[in-house]
Amino acid sequence: MFSNRYIFIYSTVMVIIVAVLLSMTAVLLQPRQQRNMTIANIQGILAALNIQATTENAEELYRQHIIAELGINQEGAVVSIYRDGKLEEGSIRPFDTDLKKELFNKKNGEPFVVPLFIAQIDGDTLYIVPLRGVGLWGPLYGNIAFGPDFNEIFGADFSHDKETPGLGAEISLKAFSDQFIGKTMFDDAGNFVSIKVVKGGVSTLATAQQDHGVDAISGGTITSNGVTDMLNNCLENYISYIKNNIDK
Repeated sequence: MFSNRYIFIYSTVMVIIVAVLLSMTAVLLQPRQQRNMTIANIQGILAALNIQATTENAEELYRQHIIAELGINQEGAVVSIYRDGKLEEGSIRPFDTDLKKELFNKKNGEPFVVPLFIAQIDGDTLYIVPLRGVGLWGPLYGNIAFGPDFNEIFGADFSHDKETPGLGAEISLKAFSDQFIGKTMFDDAGNFVSIKVVKGGVSTLATAQQDHGVDAISGGTITSNGVTDMLNNCLENYISYIKNNIDK
């Protein structure tokens, strides 16, 4: 029969050993976890360009098609440039930007910097904007690619962590993201109108507005609204850059 003192000491030692082992495991796995996150982000950027990448070829495809990464501040100025495998300007590679943190800074009225990825596909310059927002149960995120005019959408990719299967989770389906191709975020007068996910369908909009909307997910109203808010909140950050740098 073991004494209470023995049981207490034994339990304490075991707890310490398990805690140390778990800490060591977390430290050892951290580089692999970080690499997996990097690959996933790369795949999302490429997916917006309609390029499907595996974990094995994602980095190579990224190097082939992404010619520059820019960091854009709230005034539309370029504050960091990463190109040809090196940081040419600024202190942080745009790819490593914590978009969640930067959007939080924006919400609080503080200075912020958002990343912009520039691709070359079949001789055309394309612009990829990363997205982050909030759905019904958790974060929404994705990437949206624009053509040379930085207005008409070339491709899009959306994902989520916890949206309801069969409802809001369907934003990650190609059938949903393909609706965005050919839509525009500026109207004919050059005003920013973003792109809206429309409950009841685009057909309910006036003809002039249909170029700026896609059909909502049936039964996923809150997630659809989250995508609309995410697009508006993220895309508006590039308006000054577009007006100063892109021929219209």
